[in-house]
Parts: sequence; structure tokens; C-alpha cells
Amino acid sequence: MSSPARQTLDLFVIGGGSGGVRAARFAAGFGARVAIAESGRFGGTCVNVGCIPKKLFSYAAHFRDDMDDAADFGWTIGETRFDWPTLVANKDREIARLNGVYERLLVNAGVEILRSRARLVDAHTVEVDGVRRQAKYILVATGSWPQRPSIPGAALAISSNEAFALERLPRRAVVVGGGYIALEFASIFNGLGVETTLAYRGARLLRHFDAELGERIAEELAHKGVNIRLNAPPASIARGADGALEAAFGDGKRVAAELVMLATGRIPNTRDLGLEAAGVRCEVDGRIVVDRMMKSSVDSIYAIGDVANQHNLTPVATAEGTAVARTLFNREATAMDYENIPTAVFCNPNLATVGLSEAAARKRLGAVDVYRTAFRALKHTLGENDERLFMKLIVDPATDRVVGAHMIGPDAGEIIQGVAIAVKLGATKAQFDATVGIHPTAAEEFVTMREKAA
Repeated sequence: MSSPARQTLDLFVIGGGSGGVRAARFAAGFGARVAIAESGRFGGTCVNVGCIPKKLFSYAAHFRDDMDDAADFGWTIGETRFDWPTLVANKDREIARLNGVYERLLVNAGVEILRSRARLVDAHTVEVDGVRRQAKYILVATGSWPQRPSIPGAALAISSNEAFALERLPRRAVVVGGGYIALEFASIFNGLGVETTLAYRGARLLRHFDAELGERIAEELAHKGVNIRLNAPPASIARGADGALEAAFGDGKRVAAELVMLATGRIPNTRDLGLEAAGVRCEVDGRIVVDRMMKSSVDSIYAIGDVANQHNLTPVATAEGTAVARTLFNREATAMDYENIPTAVFCNPNLATVGLSEAAARKRLGAVDVYRTAFRALKHTLGENDERLFMKLIVDPATDRVVGAHMIGPDAGEIIQGVAIAVKLGATKAQFDATVGIHPTAAEEFVTMREKAA
């Protein structure tokens, strides 16, 4: 009789991020024999160099505004000082705790853990540390990796990966990019007292979001002290004689800084995985081509998360992992539904959205009704903080359904999460209007907008 390590597995998972871990433990829960290979830390990008540490850093950066607001409510704030090493150490402790949580979930589910890199050999074979393992199904869940532009001196810059372990904060920083990672780190650096420039090659930030969100968040970031430079593609990065960096841009401008971060996109982490040998079809950028059930061009090989590049969000990867486990081991064919997935950008102020942008709605539906409002939150009325909240609803006039909801303001992600349920269920504008608001809150504005925008 063969040893357990040599038995044919039902599922071999390559990658221990949120999606891979979810698929592994759910499959094991359905009775499958499962192994997972991860050479790094469990939790993937989200837990280690993404969502979790980024949100913790975002909280830290918001405290400066909170202390300023406190004075307007009668609080006397003494001398304040920020200590970067304390934040990093506390963050590291929390990430280590979460790494342990993920590993315990796998152990308790009966999943075999291999702390090494795995490569595909063929449609049913995986090699780990020179040992080949057979599996009925293989799931690739290896995430994505920061992409650097091909410019001189790109190696002198950091990516978001390295930002979480800086030994010290720079006095001046340049963040290159216009997506959510760039905005979040520009806000973090700025909130922690770093002189920050945000440079983007396009004409507006957040090009995949509703246009008004990109325009208005640029105004809010600039108001808080971030130097916004649009239509400024990166051209080169050089180090001067004094050790400082200088970033040059396509418009001829140069910016000096101690740190340059390139937040210029991520690519699927599929290099040297043996996908070609197994016959798995990939796009030019490395993305594994999958169908609605997350199956690749090879019937026994599936892919989820950033390597499949459908929607690069942690909750999407975990949902995809659940769907694969149900499909393969619970006789419950489950396809992913990518309609109305909410998302947030944890810059300062926060930004969140669900459903269609105005432009996408017009392209799909033709005419649409738009409702919007902008105002100062009650919290800011006692002082000079003139940060403005922005809310917008997109409505299909043919059905009265709310097809898009967008917000800029404190806790936008918390608010849009609730609104997303209504949008997902197909709620109408009349039903929004019939909902009694909670007063006084910012969220109540989503059920009190009555006037259509011109």
C-alpha cells in the first residue's frame, strides 16, 4: 500500500493566497484529498503586501486629520509625533498572526501543506522539490506581481511590495501611477507627513472608475497637499551625487525625492510554472485563459484569482475558490457572477463604487438618469475642514433600476457595501426613495436624492 504522500490526490493547489486556501479547505471539507504548495507566507498578496497592511497604514495616515478635527470639538491636543518603526513592527505582528490563522485553517481541514514551489509537469502531475505528485485536478492560484515600466533607472524605484518594509519614511516621495494602489500610497505618505507627488500618464485618475470619481478625488487629494501631475508619463529615474533620486517625465518636468514608487500595474504570476508543458493556454501578459467555471484549456487544470485576471480583488478570488471546490467536489456546478462587484479605494478620503459607471451605463443602456450630491459632512461643520463628500446614482429609466452607485467620503467602503446588496438585488430608484434614512448620517443621502442631474 502506498504512503499518503504518494497517493493520487483529488486536488493539488499551487499558491497559498486567499483564493488557493479557500479552495483547498472547502474541497477538503467536501471529502477530497488535497495538497497545497506555497513557498512564501500564507495569505498571498492581500495579507502580506496588500489589502491588510495597506488598510492598517491607511488608518495610521488618517489620524492627522482626526487630530485636527478634534480641536474643533473642544479637545486640546498636545505635541504629537509619529514613529514609523512602531507602525511597521505592529503591522508585522498582525500579519504573522494572520499567516498562522491561514495555516491552521488548512491543517484543521486536513489539507497536506508543502512549503515549497511547485511546477506543472503535465495535465495531472506537479513537481515539488524534485518529487512528482499526481492529482485528478490541479488549481493554479499564484496571484500577480508588480509590473515596472521599461524606463531607464526603473530598478532604483520600489513597488508596493517593498513599501511595507521601509526602514524609514522618506522626506519626499514620488508615486507613479493613477490606479487604486498609487492613490492609496500617495495618501498614506502624505498623511504621514511625507512631501508627496502623484504622477500619472493619463488625463485623469482611476480611469476604470466613473469619470467624476477620478476628477473629484484628484481635487480632494490636491487639497490635502498631494502634488498631482497628470499627463506625465515616467521617462527615467536617476540617482544624483547626493544620493537623492530624480524622476523625469514625458512632459520634461523633473521631481527630486528620496523615494520613487512605481504603482504601474500588476501582471499574472505565471512565469516558470510549467503551464506550456501542461498545454495550458495563456494570454501574452501571462493570464491563464479560463471559462465561466474557472477551467483552463486543459480539462483537469483550473485557475483563480489574479492569474485568471477576471477581477483582481481578494473577495473575488475567494469566491472563485469556493466555486471551483463546489463544482469539482460537491456536485454543484457553480459559475462566477462578475456583475455588480463592489470595490473601494482606501485613499483619503475613501472612495467606493458598485455597478456601472455613467459612461458604461450609457454604452449599455443608452439614456440613463443620473442623481448626484456633494456636501460637507456634519463632522466638518464646526471647523475649517472643507472636505466634501460626493455621491452618485445611475438609474436605468426603462426599468427604474439603480445600476450604479458611487461615493467619495469617510467610510465609503462601509457604506457602499450595504448599497451593493440593493444594487445586486435589482432595487429600483423608487425603492431607494421609499427607504427611510438614518439621520444624521452621510449614508442617508443615498435615499434622499430626488433631483435628476442636468
